[in-house]
Amino acid sequence: MTRIATCRCGAVTVTCEGEPVRISACHCLACKQRSGSAFAAQARFPVERVKVEGATNVWVRTADSGNRIRYRFCPACGSTAVYQLDRDPDIVAVPMGNFADPDFPAPRVSVWESREHDWAPILGDEVEHSD
Repeated sequence: MTRIATCRCGAVTVTCEGEPVRISACHCLACKQRSGSAFAAQARFPVERVKVEGATNVWVRTADSGNRIRYRFCPACGSTAVYQLDRDPDIVAVPMGNFADPDFPAPRVSVWESREHDWAPILGDEVEHSD
């Protein structure tokens, strides 16, 4: 299976081969700010199965844990195309909203639930909840 993600203006295309190794929702403040929503959902793929085409800029953020995250975003529209955590360099995260696929699988992991809005829980019998 091939999944295609794009930025809002279409200048950056991310091609992902196969199924994601993790699909998660994060309720931390940084992810909320990145997504502009109550949480951010992302799909993670092995780096060798992801191809990014188009010019991107990079912004690096240091998390509360000390882990560094490298965000690649479109210089034209500002959309985050992909990001990678220094602690897991073999994995690439792609924001789920960049896939124009209404049948994309649901998150199976929900993290930073201590910051979750009461009205925005990630539900389902298959979801792993953690903080």
